[in-house]
Amino acid sequence: MQPERPAPPGRRCPGQDTYNIQAGDSMTHTRNRARRALLACATAALAAAPWLARAADAAAGFPSQPIRIIVPYPAGGGTDMLARMVGNQLQKAWGQTVVVENMAGALGQLGMNAVARAKPDGYTIVLGISSFLQAPYLYKNIPYDIYKDFEPITVLARSSNLWTVPENSPIKTFDDMLEQGKSGKGLNYGSYGAGTSAHLHMEQLMRETGMKGTHVPYKGAAPLVNDALGGHLDVGVVDVTTSAVHVKAGTLRVLAVDGTRRVTTAPDAPTLEELGHKGLGAHGWFGFLAPAGTPEPIVQKLSAELNRIIRSPEMSEAFASLSLQPGGTTPQETRDIMASEGKSWGEMIKSVGVTLE
Repeated sequence: MQPERPAPPGRRCPGQDTYNIQAGDSMTHTRNRARRALLACATAALAAAPWLARAADAAAGFPSQPIRIIVPYPAGGGTDMLARMVGNQLQKAWGQTVVVENMAGALGQLGMNAVARAKPDGYTIVLGISSFLQAPYLYKNIPYDIYKDFEPITVLARSSNLWTVPENSPIKTFDDMLEQGKSGKGLNYGSYGAGTSAHLHMEQLMRETGMKGTHVPYKGAAPLVNDALGGHLDVGVVDVTTSAVHVKAGTLRVLAVDGTRRVTTAPDAPTLEELGHKGLGAHGWFGFLAPAGTPEPIVQKLSAELNRIIRSPEMSEAFASLSLQPGGTTPQETRDIMASEGKSWGEMIKSVGVTLE
């Protein structure tokens, strides 16, 4: 079931519900009720004023100390690479140290939970991948609620997964992979984590085509690529960011690209949609989140600066070289994307029948 999003705070005044005029109310009674409702609103506004002032003051002086970017995956993967690129730009812009900390474990849940429990002051944020939207449908016991325990900041970039094989693999094309998967040999395929889009898309593909395969989940994309290069897997489904350098070097061959657009890293590789698999068009994305309760002025300041960096010539060039689509969303747009895509992933997971734990 899709977790409910909490109603945004501050949309109703205490006592507002009692202001509705009811049949039989006298004019005097109605005026009294209106006064009480207005008084309650005024009282709430006065009570909130000091907090709002403190939040505004905090944002004005932000940042005044080092910022931590938590990456809930191992070093060397695409998320880690992007976090360090952005961290360098943030450090130049704000003159404060930005520390990228890899906190891998429990398929990303360790790092995500650390940020959910961090002090909500803007000095600890996480760069995660959109597989955190799939987790509520795959795991029974997650130590955080992705919708309630985080403040969305921005979508950094959208990515694609590549179906790859080592250069000396006997599997030369996507059809070769399907043929082996339908034969008695079966197929060993790796993804950068159980429950990620790489895993789910392959499971859906096997369901559609009748292929048989054994899933080998890794704790991130970097170790997956290492094993794919070593020939320990028949196929590796890996994000374009982590695999780009190996694809360009020719040590990994791309059979297909998920989503609806080809990538500059492997321009000759067809998309799954081109190959007739239209239900596998969802692109993953990288996004920044802060702990719930982080003052809105600070969230907005982080979002504005990160979006400026996303649109900078340096990052535009980096995104192009990695076949990424630049993001740059507002906090509310990011929240809306999470709600919409989370629901879609939930429906897909239910149809495929994947469960973890």
